[in-house]
Amino acid sequence: MSGILGKKVGMTSIYDGNGKNIPVTVIEAGPCVVSQIRSKEVDGYDAVQLCFGDIKEKHSTQAMKGHFAKAGTTPKAHVAEFTRFEHRKQLGEVITVDVFIEGEYIDVVGISKGKGFQGVVKRHGFAGVGQATHGQHNRLRAPGSIGASSYPSRVFKGMRMAGRMGNDRVKLINLQIVKIIPEKNLILVKGAVPGPKNGYLKIERWN
Repeated sequence: MSGILGKKVGMTSIYDGNGKNIPVTVIEAGPCVVSQIRSKEVDGYDAVQLCFGDIKEKHSTQAMKGHFAKAGTTPKAHVAEFTRFEHRKQLGEVITVDVFIEGEYIDVVGISKGKGFQGVVKRHGFAGVGQATHGQHNRLRAPGSIGASSYPSRVFKGMRMAGRMGNDRVKLINLQIVKIIPEKNLILVKGAVPGPKNGYLKIERWN
């Protein structure tokens, strides 16, 4: 599995050869620097660590500054590992969008938008208790009964209730690359990908 790190720029749409309008997500993919090579002898597994996104030195720790210095690069904002890279890489090597070709399918991993503490209507699609008649003045978005009485006298695990929504790691699989713009390090992926604008993404391709 090879891949690259990137940042979500936003969404737009393009026309294909048949005049069909396709919604696409624009991703700034790379350039990434190989910041570490993990081996089975030293680390217990084989992997390639990539870093992406320039940041100021004052926003990086001393440990990470030294880590990036070994690879001959400046401090970066995002670091991730890829296993089973298709070609052997060298420390400090630069990875660009050239690892992909137009028309192939990829998996995209990102952090979904955080929506805070939400009720059951927004979080799980509940309809509410019912109509606003018969004295019900504040039941429209209530969850209703959760089934706990004298037995079992507790709430079962996994019950769909109000709580924190979003801000989770989300992986979308089999997204097609519609277009690659190598001079601007951009790839256009059919459909939507998780996360807000400027959110960091991990783009994977299975070999």
